[in-house]
Amino acid sequence: MSGDPLDGVVERAALEPEALRVALIAREPETAAAREIRVVRAPGRVNLIGEHTDYNLGFVLPAAIDLEVRLAVVPTDDRRVEIELLDSGERDGFDLDAIRPATGRWIDYPAGVAWALMAAGLRVRGFRAVLGSTLPMASGLSSSAAVELASAWALLDPPELAVHGIDGMRLAQLCQRAENAHVGVNSGLMDQFASSLGQAGSAMLLDCRSLEYRAVRLPLDSHALVVCDSGSPRRLGSSQYNARRAQCERAVAVIAEEEPGVRSLRDVDLATLERFAGRLDAETRRRCEHVIRENERVLAAVDHLEVGDVDAVAGLFAQSHASLRDLYEVSSDELDALVEIATSIPGTAARMTGAGFGGCTVNLVPRRELDRFGETVVRDYRERTGLAARVLVVQAADGAGALA
Repeated sequence: MSGDPLDGVVERAALEPEALRVALIAREPETAAAREIRVVRAPGRVNLIGEHTDYNLGFVLPAAIDLEVRLAVVPTDDRRVEIELLDSGERDGFDLDAIRPATGRWIDYPAGVAWALMAAGLRVRGFRAVLGSTLPMASGLSSSAAVELASAWALLDPPELAVHGIDGMRLAQLCQRAENAHVGVNSGLMDQFASSLGQAGSAMLLDCRSLEYRAVRLPLDSHALVVCDSGSPRRLGSSQYNARRAQCERAVAVIAEEEPGVRSLRDVDLATLERFAGRLDAETRRRCEHVIRENERVLAAVDHLEVGDVDAVAGLFAQSHASLRDLYEVSSDELDALVEIATSIPGTAARMTGAGFGGCTVNLVPRRELDRFGETVVRDYRERTGLAARVLVVQAADGAGALA
C-alpha cells in the first residue's frame, strides 16, 4: 500500500449511505449494533485555473466535484480509530493519545487530522469506519484533502462545526496543517478549501492571502465540466513539490532584502522580477514568472466566466498550460497530448490540473460536442501514448459534511 490516500475506487452504489452502513455492520457487528452509525462525505476537486499560486498567497479557482470520499462511522469510547478500505479490505488505525510520526501510509492523513484538531483544542472521539471513494487514484483530484476533510467530520465530537466554534474555512486550515506538519507535504490551502467550502454549480474564487472567497457560477447550461484522467499516475513527489515551493520562497527572500513590503510572490510584479533577474538563477526566474502571470489569468478567467465568454477562458487555459509546461515544468507528455487532443474539438477549453507530472486535465466542453469529445480523446490518446484515458463528466458539488 502506498502513501497515496486512495489506491482504488468503488462503484457509486457501494457508497450509498445504507450500503455503507451494511458494510460497517458486517465488519463491526457488536459495536455498530449498539450505537448510531453516521455517514460523512468530502469531495475531490478540480482546479479550473490558478496552479501553484496558493502557497504563493495568490488566487485560485477550484471547484468541488461529485467524485468523493465517504466514511460510515460508528463512534467508540476507547480513543482508538480504525478504518477499513472498501476496495481492498485493508485496515489500519491509530490511538488518539499516542499519534506517531508519519510512516508513508494512507493512515497518516486521518492521523494527521486528529493531531491537528486536538492541537487546536477541539474535542475528538475514537471510531470504527469503512471508507470508500469514487476518486481515481493518484489523479491530481485531491484525494488527500478529501480524506482529510472526511476524517475531520468523522473525528469531531459532536460533528457540528458551530458547537466547536469553527467554520468551514478554519476546518480547511486545520486539515492543511495536518498535511503540512504531519504528512510532510508543504501544500497550499486550495485543496482543503475546495473540499470544505465548495458550492454546487460553481467554482470558488479564493484569495489565499486574505482568505476572502466567493462563488463563480459556471456556464454549465452550455458547457460540461469534464475531467480527463491520463492513466499516468502523478509522478510529482512531495520532494519535487516542496522544491518548487522553496524556489519561490528563496526568490521572495532575495527581493525582500530591498523591498521589505514583499512577503510572497503575490507582492511581486513582472517589472520587479526583472529588476532582480540578475540575482536569481534562470530556473527560479521561470518559476516566478509563471506564478505572477497565473494570478493575472485567474482574475481574467473569473471576469470572462461571469459574462459567459468561454472562448476567452479557453485562451487563458491554453496560456496556463503552456506556462506550467515551459516555466514551472510540471506537465508531462501525456498531459500535453490530452490538451492537444481536447482543443481539436471546437469551443473546448483544456489545461492540466493539479500539481502535475501526470494526473488529469480539466476541460469545459460544449455540450453539443460531448460525444465527439469523448470518442476523440479515447481514440487519439491511445494511438499517441498507448494508454487508456478516462473521460469523466463531473458536476460542481457542495463541500464536505454529514449525510442525512
